[in-house]
Amino acid sequence: MSAPAAPPSNVPLAALWMTGAVVAFSSMAIAGRELSTELSTFELMTYRSAIGMVLVLVIGAAAGTLSQIRMNRMRDHTLRNVFHFTGQNLWFWAVGVIPLSQVFALEFTSPLWVMVLAAVFLGERLTWVKGLAGLAGFIGVLIVVQPGTAPLSGGMVAAASAALAFAITAIFTKRLTRDQSITCILFWLTAIQLALGLAFCLYDGAMAWPALSAWSWVVVVAVSGLVAHFSLTSAIALAPASVVMPIDFIRLPVIGGLAFVLYGEPLEWTVVLGAALIFGANYVNILTEHRRSRAIIR
Repeated sequence: MSAPAAPPSNVPLAALWMTGAVVAFSSMAIAGRELSTELSTFELMTYRSAIGMVLVLVIGAAAGTLSQIRMNRMRDHTLRNVFHFTGQNLWFWAVGVIPLSQVFALEFTSPLWVMVLAAVFLGERLTWVKGLAGLAGFIGVLIVVQPGTAPLSGGMVAAASAALAFAITAIFTKRLTRDQSITCILFWLTAIQLALGLAFCLYDGAMAWPALSAWSWVVVVAVSGLVAHFSLTSAIALAPASVVMPIDFIRLPVIGGLAFVLYGEPLEWTVVLGAALIFGANYVNILTEHRRSRAIIR
């Protein structure tokens, strides 16, 4: 008996969604850089979560999905958002202190961390291809950070640590999507991170209020974060990940060009080479898994 036909892919529309994701991620990085001297990362995350909460409630009410919000997996929701909150704060801090192209290059290591963590916590098989991909990605990181030839900055450590935190977040997300809706996941994301942000902002009894001119950047951070992840999810739903994910690499030259024009940051060849190796390792892993899945359903 033959397997049911896979849903038809729509590569052009998927590519359009991926382009939207690239624009949104780049916009969030620029907005984060603009706000780095105005707000602490905790304050930025608090305002972002507050705006996100409003958006989730409004959109959920319009779609009639608020009834899907449940409390039966609060442990996983809490752990997921503690790691995501940590990673996002590290990412925003890195955006303000090191070249944006370095931040994005190191962020590309997150799927490689997911590969390792999925084998440990989800029981997914770690093949020799995955092992070689992980090794190639590690070499790419070494090329980007250049240990021994350039000082290892706190920003580099923060960006690399953020990638690990995002990978742990992805593992919890995969577990939650087994029985939790997107509305439920997004609600607890904004609610828990709003609580965490307020706790860290108000521990000393003070919290900065953005200047009127800064509010537009705060809104950009909040909206672009939701748009980026929605666009990425939509693209993968429309076409195989092995087809659409290479478009994500456009983020590096895009942010490199923007950083050069806006902040005079040069795009170092080591960053491009290291990022290409990291992305190539990710792509080989995705392509191999895609081919294996197609072989199984046949």
